[in-house]
Amino acid sequence: MQRWLKFVKYLPDFGIEPIVYIPENPTYPLLDENLIKEVSEKATIIKQRIFEPYGLASFLSKNKTKKISSGIIPNKKKQSFIERTLLWIRGNMFIPDARIFWVKPSVKFLKKYIQENNIETIITTGPPHSVHLIGLGLKKQNNIQWIADFRDPWTTIGYHKALKLSKNSAKKHKDLEKEVMNSCDQLIVTSPTTKAEFEQITSKPIEVITNGYDVENVSKKPMDSKFTLAHIGSFLSERNPRILWKSISELVQENEEFANDFQLKLIGAVSKEVLETINEFRLENYVNHLGYVSHNEALQEQRSSQVLLLIEIDSEATNCIIPGKLFEYMVSDRPILAIGPEHADFKNIIKETNTGTFFTYEDKEALKSQIERYYNQFKQNTLQVNAVGLQKYSRKKLTEHLTKLITHNS
Repeated sequence: MQRWLKFVKYLPDFGIEPIVYIPENPTYPLLDENLIKEVSEKATIIKQRIFEPYGLASFLSKNKTKKISSGIIPNKKKQSFIERTLLWIRGNMFIPDARIFWVKPSVKFLKKYIQENNIETIITTGPPHSVHLIGLGLKKQNNIQWIADFRDPWTTIGYHKALKLSKNSAKKHKDLEKEVMNSCDQLIVTSPTTKAEFEQITSKPIEVITNGYDVENVSKKPMDSKFTLAHIGSFLSERNPRILWKSISELVQENEEFANDFQLKLIGAVSKEVLETINEFRLENYVNHLGYVSHNEALQEQRSSQVLLLIEIDSEATNCIIPGKLFEYMVSDRPILAIGPEHADFKNIIKETNTGTFFTYEDKEALKSQIERYYNQFKQNTLQVNAVGLQKYSRKKLTEHLTKLITHNS
C-alpha cells in the first residue's frame, strides 16, 4: 500500500494526474488510519463496492482467517484442520486469490470511466494478482496502455507452495501469470532477481523500481537505554532464525552484563512458532512485544532502537524479496543486522549503502561475533552508521523513474 501511496503523492510533481481506483468496502487484516493524511489532495479517488469471501470464511475462524489473509501461514506440521481447509479453499477455489470477485464488476465500471475521461494509461499493482486481471480485461476491451507492477512475484513467492494447489489449480495460476505478462505493455518489478525470473516468461520490457523511503517528520524518542535488537513488521513462521536465538542465548549465558542490558523488541504480528522458538532458547524474559503500532510509531521505535533486525526466509524463492522496511531502516541512522539466503538482493543494497551487516543461515559464529561487536560499541557509546548513496532510493526519485515509463508508454 505505501508504495503506491507515495507514488501518487509525487506523480503530480512530474505532470502526471493520478486517478486511483479502490474498493469501497474492503476486508483488510491491518488498518492504519493515520496514513489517510498522506493521500494526495491532487489525486482523484474513485470507489466501488465489491464482494470478497474473507467475511464468510470468518464464520469458521475469524482469527485464523485474519492471519492467513495477512500472510501468516502456520507451519505445515502444526496446521489445524480449519487452517488446512482454509488454505485449500484459498488456493483452489479462488484463483489467483480471494479478491477474484473484484474483477468483472471492476472491468465493467472502469471501461466506461476510461472512455468518458480519456484515460491514457492504466497501472495495476499486485498482489493481490486479481488486480492484474482487471488490467487484462481492460486491455482487451479498450486497447489502452497498461503497466503491470509486481510488488511480489506470483507463482514463485514463498507462500504459493503452502496453498495446497491441485495440479489443475497450479496450471491455471501459471497460465494467468503468463497471459498477464504477455498482454501488458510494460512490467515493473521490485528486484533484479524477479526481473530475471520474469524474463523467462515474457519478452515484454521489464524495469526494476524498488521500494524506497520518504522524508518524514518523526518526533524523536530518546534512544533505548537497553541494548535493543528490534524487528519491525510481520515475523512469519518461516522467518524464524534459530542461529539468531542461539547466538543471543549463548551471549546471555556467557556475559552477565550483556544479559542485564539486552532486550528483544518485536513490533507487529509475530507467529506462534517464532515465539515458541524464542521460549525454547529461554529468551522470553528479554522480549518486549509491542504488537501492531501505527506507521508513525513504528518509525519512532526504529530510530530509538540500538540495532534493527531484517530477517528473510532461507530459500532460493526469497532471493527476490527486498522488504519495504529495509529502506526505512536505511534512513533511521541505526545499524541493520540482516539474515537471509546467500543470494538475497537486499544483501547488495545493504552493502552498497554501508547501512549494516548481512549473514546467511550458516554464519552462526560470525553472526554472534557481530552482535557482540555491536554490543561493545553500544557500551562505548559509538554505535552508529555512516550511510552512503541513499538518495536514489528516495520515493520522489523513484517516482521520477516511474514517470519516464508512463510518458514513454503513453
